[in-house]
Amino acid sequence: MDQVTRAGEPIVELSGVEVRAGNRVLVTGIDLSVSDGEVVTLIGPNGAGKTTLIRAALGLIQPSAGISRRRDGARIGYMPQRLNIDRNMPLTVRRFLGLAGAFEPGARARVLEETGIARIIDSPVHDISGGEWQRTLLARALLREPDLLVLDEPAQAVDLTGQAELYRLIGEIRDRRGCGVLMVSHDLHLVMSSTDHVVCINTHLCCAGTPDTVSRDPSYVAMFGESVAETMALYHHNHDHAHGVDGSIVHEHGHDRHG
Repeated sequence: MDQVTRAGEPIVELSGVEVRAGNRVLVTGIDLSVSDGEVVTLIGPNGAGKTTLIRAALGLIQPSAGISRRRDGARIGYMPQRLNIDRNMPLTVRRFLGLAGAFEPGARARVLEETGIARIIDSPVHDISGGEWQRTLLARALLREPDLLVLDEPAQAVDLTGQAELYRLIGEIRDRRGCGVLMVSHDLHLVMSSTDHVVCINTHLCCAGTPDTVSRDPSYVAMFGESVAETMALYHHNHDHAHGVDGSIVHEHGHDRHG
């Protein structure tokens, strides 16, 4: 690939990617790309190869076949699916973010405000809620001022209200920063309003397109069940309010609401 960034060049691009573990095919024949300001969501059932594909996109593993390209000089912020921390380690949110390495002056204050976790900055990481932990991981990824934000199941261990708010926040971050977002999820109905393009895989490429298109694709319906259309309709709506990190309603029709 040319070393000079071309206008409109994707941040990351996979073409015909296959990954094997011995004789076992983990993913095969996958095409995927993410450009600036675009949210691409990778969905599929457990064992479909979603995390494997993310690792190939990040260059953490080499494809057995096909090509994985990343734009020269692109900064990537990665939010892993799991990050185990020894519970015996006295680690605050402040210290955890400090372990992310060197970052620009003022960057920590910006990401704390952006993710809504400033009030827990001195809390031990083992005492915060699941939603606060996910936002802390998101803040850590944002410290890199990424061109591409890679989020592997960012809403796991978060209740439905918190999941919707987290996906809304991810959309706001894309709008504000103009970065690309590559996100893994298994719940299309939750990410419909915050994603531009969906790639559905089950080891191989099943279907791809806009959320509405994928939700009606026979391959998607066969994979997730006939009731998927009703489920999609239930969740595909606009909220007239917003929730805080703890799930409480903090904004409704321009007014604060407590309780």
